[in-house]
Amino acid sequence: MSGRPDAPLAIVIFGAAVHPDGTPSATLCRRVAAAEAFGRTCAAPLFVPTGGSLGGRPAEAPVMAELLRRAGVPDSAILIEATARDTLDSVLACSVLLRARGYRGAVAVASSGYHLPRCLVLMRLAGWRVVRVPPPQVPAARSLLRRWFWRLREVAALPWDALLLALRRREAMPRD
Repeated sequence: MSGRPDAPLAIVIFGAAVHPDGTPSATLCRRVAAAEAFGRTCAAPLFVPTGGSLGGRPAEAPVMAELLRRAGVPDSAILIEATARDTLDSVLACSVLLRARGYRGAVAVASSGYHLPRCLVLMRLAGWRVVRVPPPQVPAARSLLRRWFWRLREVAALPWDALLLALRRREAMPRD
């Protein structure tokens, strides 16, 4: 995965809804559980829960970090990114956070099945070698109509986010 069996592996967990009272949604719990199960197969996982506060609700990342702690993950294996407001923000913020720590390995990506392709592509476009964390086996929505809504939303969001990422990278490039 990261070249050496004992090398650290960053596992970025993309956020999902947190209820106003601070309890995690079922989708968020499933994403964290999938990431934690995957992390048990790694020699030195570094969990990076990402997601800020939306609509006055508690930030997603600290809620995910608490779920990881309850699963037995030590604080030293958790790096919280609690500023991102959407998927693209998460990719950018996690990239800055990991690079500032000198991390240059592969990045494992954890999310729901419908959301995972966009996360993988954006992390690749941000310059990372990516590893797919097997998504939760339970769909993010019970209703077939709702599942298709989320899938179609991702189809529209991927090219838009890819364009925004390309523009941001272009703006960040030094000019002659």
